[in-house]
Amino acid sequence: MSTSSAKPKRPIHYPDSDGKPMGETGIHVNATIELFMALKWLVFGHRLDVYIAADMFFYYEEGNPRAVKAPDIMVIKGVSHPEERRSFKLWLENRVPSVIFEVTSKESRKDDMIVKMDLYARLGVLEYFLFDPLGEYLDPQFQAYRLENGRYVPIPPEADGDVISPELGLGLRVEGRRVRLINPADGEMIPDPNEAPQLFFNAIGLRARLIEERQARSKLEEKAREDARKVDSLEAEVKRLRALLGEE
Repeated sequence: MSTSSAKPKRPIHYPDSDGKPMGETGIHVNATIELFMALKWLVFGHRLDVYIAADMFFYYEEGNPRAVKAPDIMVIKGVSHPEERRSFKLWLENRVPSVIFEVTSKESRKDDMIVKMDLYARLGVLEYFLFDPLGEYLDPQFQAYRLENGRYVPIPPEADGDVISPELGLGLRVEGRRVRLINPADGEMIPDPNEAPQLFFNAIGLRARLIEERQARSKLEEKAREDARKVDSLEAEVKRLRALLGEE
């Protein structure tokens, strides 16, 4: 009599990259990087519960490596740790991006306007922004959408042309071939790393210190929990010995 055993299933492989460049042209790459760095360091650099990713694989269906997109920029709120990821898996993080930016090109415009718009709405991404730095494929070249009742509706611009993002707490303004961030409190542009390099590096240093402090605090909390477990164990042992002595 022969017996057969089922072969163990191979773990599902989720690639970290498709080998394609970040943008169709250097203009698209610059528009993406400048916005990403301003958001990551100058706006949310002091927040360890907000994760900003650029051109990162976003897997949204467990067990299906084909269920993936690579948003040009995504902002995820409510993450519990600030470490960098190789990819973002929805079922592990339990967080949907709050905001997604796509820098549109000739190659990506149909996917950005139809496929991704429908997908991001179904996933619950609250705000979706499209930007065409060349002004060739979108009219207007910057388009903003807010999720309402499961569908994206345009966010109307303010009188000065800026778009207000409640999720980011910022205004957004097109300046040439890039999107600038506006402080709604005073209407001033938030400088990008090229304009304020010292401010940029200060923000990096601040985030590094915050991460170190959080890690140190986590170690102290873990030690406190371990000490509490030891105290509980000792108290239980004392009770056991007292009961034993009482019996004797």
